[in-house]
Amino acid sequence: AGGEMTMSFSFLLTGIPGFEVFHTWIAIPFCFLYTVSTVGNATILAVIRTQPSLHEPMYLFLSMLALTDLGLTLSTLPTVMPLLWFDVREISFEGCFAQFFFLHAFSFMESSSGVLLVMAYDRFVAVCNPLRYTSILTNAQVVKMGLGLLLRGFILVVPIITTLSGFPYCRSHGLSHAFCLHQDVIKLACADITFNRLYPIVLVSLTGFLDSVLILISYILILKTVMGIASGKEQAKALNTCVSHISCVLVFYVTVTGLTLIHRFGKYVPQAVHIIMSYVYFLFPPFMNPIIYSVKTKQIQNGLTRG
Repeated sequence: AGGEMTMSFSFLLTGIPGFEVFHTWIAIPFCFLYTVSTVGNATILAVIRTQPSLHEPMYLFLSMLALTDLGLTLSTLPTVMPLLWFDVREISFEGCFAQFFFLHAFSFMESSSGVLLVMAYDRFVAVCNPLRYTSILTNAQVVKMGLGLLLRGFILVVPIITTLSGFPYCRSHGLSHAFCLHQDVIKLACADITFNRLYPIVLVSLTGFLDSVLILISYILILKTVMGIASGKEQAKALNTCVSHISCVLVFYVTVTGLTLIHRFGKYVPQAVHIIMSYVYFLFPPFMNPIIYSVKTKQIQNGLTRG
């Protein structure tokens, strides 16, 4: 298939179909979500950085989650808000691919196969092997895991971005979201997209399934250990350290399940619902995570009041 393969063209983004007249009003809750996500996650990072008492594995993992959430939020912000407020729909070829790269990389890092999994491992060691906690999870070990997650997130996106950027685009250049997504861009390519269709499915199936199972096993072992603790007070104390992480895992899985169901039974659902669900998927966890940790974690609260 021929077609223009130049880098000079641009893609056209879309807000919420059928609700264009209300975009200015819709921008208000979006602005609130973005503000809370950015300020919340930046505050958590600042508190952990400035409080020496928080320089321990659990909080270093939390700072990774906050950093990933911040990355995810700032990946969509530059196109979503201008589109809703000023109807800026055009995005350059390079801009689209840069956004796509960071959005999917941070999304992989955030997912069960990323930060949430190592945080489950951290809670597992803390509850099930408390005496060896500091020797198993040294700060150097935590930093290595963090760098590993960062590299993995970016490396996983490289195969799809390199193939996509080489494709010719001879169809319409209209995308169905207010940001560049892989599943949107491949529909516009005039080339054999078999690899690009299969790669994400295999990747998500393998990592998503395996990591969900590992998180579940971690919590089954944690519960087993907690039930073996004699006093109820000690049981509550041990479980309390896991509540914030369990809440973040639930927020993530509820949004993923919602998105999956909408895609699965998509033909019965208006297009606007599809689009809104994908906004929820990318915006809701980064909005909720700092709130959960600020409300549920005494040390973060103390850090905030001291800060």
